[in-house]
Amino acid sequence: MKIAFVSTYPPIHCGVGEYTKFLLVGLNSIQKHSKYYVIASSDVGEEYFDTTVSAHIIPVFEKKNSQTYSKILDVLSEVNGVDILHIQHEYGIFGTSTRILEIAKEAKEEKLANTTLITMHTVHHPYTIRPETLEFQKSLSEYVDAIIVHSVVQEFELYSQGIDPRRVHRIPHGTFVNPYLGYPRPKLASSLGIVYDKLKFPIITLMGFLRPDKGLDILVEALRSLKDSSATLVIGGEIQSSEMEYFVYELLDSGHIFIEKYLSNEEMLMLASLADIILLPYKDKPGAYSVSGVLHLSMGSLKPIIGTSVPRLIELYQYAPRFIVKPNDPRELALKIKWLAENYELAVAYASSLYSYAVRTQWIRMARRHLALYNVLLGKEVVEKITVEPLHLCD
Repeated sequence: MKIAFVSTYPPIHCGVGEYTKFLLVGLNSIQKHSKYYVIASSDVGEEYFDTTVSAHIIPVFEKKNSQTYSKILDVLSEVNGVDILHIQHEYGIFGTSTRILEIAKEAKEEKLANTTLITMHTVHHPYTIRPETLEFQKSLSEYVDAIIVHSVVQEFELYSQGIDPRRVHRIPHGTFVNPYLGYPRPKLASSLGIVYDKLKFPIITLMGFLRPDKGLDILVEALRSLKDSSATLVIGGEIQSSEMEYFVYELLDSGHIFIEKYLSNEEMLMLASLADIILLPYKDKPGAYSVSGVLHLSMGSLKPIIGTSVPRLIELYQYAPRFIVKPNDPRELALKIKWLAENYELAVAYASSLYSYAVRTQWIRMARRHLALYNVLLGKEVVEKITVEPLHLCD
């Protein structure tokens, strides 16, 4: 089978690109004889072969420049076509132009792809501040054979906008079970450049891209009311908004720790393993539904997670609702941190259903679900193994 993804890709700092690589890791581990291509954005740099996933990385198109998307067809022609053309869509990469959808349709008409799919990493609701996204979404069924989403909210939002339910497939975001669980904490701290003796317990962390929607301002206010706490907050990530610098440096003045750089996935896994509590005090934009990759990385670390009731964290809300607080509420966040620190063993036991979900959504399992869908779309018979398991309505 020949599979081509249209996506961003590392070393570019982009969640969609990381997602594509993780999916390729899973696919390559179960389908080694397939050929994989990533038709990537030009900022990835020179064409190369990624030996870790056995994929050809071919950077050709410019982000949000629909005039360059025709180069995708040129690449498909050069590799003599593919069985699967799979677009990893994010509005920040492709904008709202339907040109990327037209490329998918043209690829099929020109027999450069046997079947076409699109993963919608963000789905917009009519209350969105970007109404032009709704026209894009309404046209999805006209151009591609299948649409993949990650959450129940995204799935039913597309249904309500008139998308044929037979075209929509929900495959959860993949999860890594953290390989650093059980590592000595001093060793993890040293690997992250942290002086272990300066840490006070419990260790709380917030990690990832530091933007206004990550709720760092709410966390700062919450911690002001927890001055008697001995906890250490470790923030790790790349500042992507100048207004975040003020809040970061206020935390530094309070004795907390900031790892100021883009964290690789390996470093994020180390930090999650070092921590006792992981914080996701997010604030979503109105009417934009997505799923948090940091949530899935955190779930695989088998630590209690405090998050907000936003669509991005719908799975946390489903599987561990007592870890949820309202967005923009520093008082409730402070009380939840205090409660969790004082009842840690109880919280760990309570989160067992969340940890079970993390295991069920491991990347290799999500890769198998992708592969099964590819085979169905290609008209191949798929034999499923039927096993009796406890009923889980949300996975």
